[in-house]
Amino acid sequence: MQIRALMYFDELVRTSSMRQAAENLNVAPTAVSRQIENLEEFFGTPLVERSARGVTLTAAGELLATRAGRTLRELEHVQQLIEDLKGLERGRVTIFANGAIVASLLTPALAEFGRSYPNIRFEVIITSARQAIEAVNSAQADMALTLFAPATTEAKVIARSEIAYDVIASSRHALAGLKEVTLRELARHTLALPEKSFGFRQSFDAAAGRQGLAIEPAFTVSALEMLKELVLSDMAVTLLPQLSVRREIEAGALTAIKLAAESAIRTHAELSIAPDRQLSFAAAKLSGFIEDFMRSQLKAR
Repeated sequence: MQIRALMYFDELVRTSSMRQAAENLNVAPTAVSRQIENLEEFFGTPLVERSARGVTLTAAGELLATRAGRTLRELEHVQQLIEDLKGLERGRVTIFANGAIVASLLTPALAEFGRSYPNIRFEVIITSARQAIEAVNSAQADMALTLFAPATTEAKVIARSEIAYDVIASSRHALAGLKEVTLRELARHTLALPEKSFGFRQSFDAAAGRQGLAIEPAFTVSALEMLKELVLSDMAVTLLPQLSVRREIEAGALTAIKLAAESAIRTHAELSIAPDRQLSFAAAKLSGFIEDFMRSQLKAR
């Protein structure tokens, strides 16, 4: 069985179309079809079903699809390790990340790191914490930087720093100048929160529930950047890690007010890798750099 056949099959799985897979691979559709037939002959069973609506996988095809993608990614990883043996300080690092603090933590870390290693390329995927951890475990990502990550025994956490969520308000807001605020007091103001799939929103609702509060935000959004814009325009207040709006606070546009101890919402920023997978030169250097960056920017635990 040839690697090319797996590559063609993997692209077909991704596109669900012989024609689209052929275009992406820059080959004729018959070449894709022939490689799929070679795989079906090798395994002795149909892998795909063709119809006017496109291509669907058989049960055997689904089984192969799960493993073929990981196999190809591992081969790419081995190629990178071989490049490392040659002493070439280059490569690609894939990072899956989530959370309100990611842009403020990951972006400056990558910018500073990139100046020292200009030949390394980065792919950053913004997703949920659960998907980020799954990407590490399935070899889609070299590392994950997450907030409110689910408990798992598979991914290895190599750096963890505590994050506190503060009330973020316009510097002109009635709350500005207060040292702290409770959830009960916060409920009297127009509030913007992320939608319920976000780990922070679930923690917020749980904290409110423990105090017998049912807080319904005026704005529920899926884009964290929109939370900041709503606050800047004096439409609402929100809750975010102070670091994620540090630039606006330093400019005097926003202010951060601590939540009272009984209302505090805390989590951890975690940098995770696969425990059984050797990092490439590029990924190892970057993970160490981000770990040091987290210690300098956040309260390490």
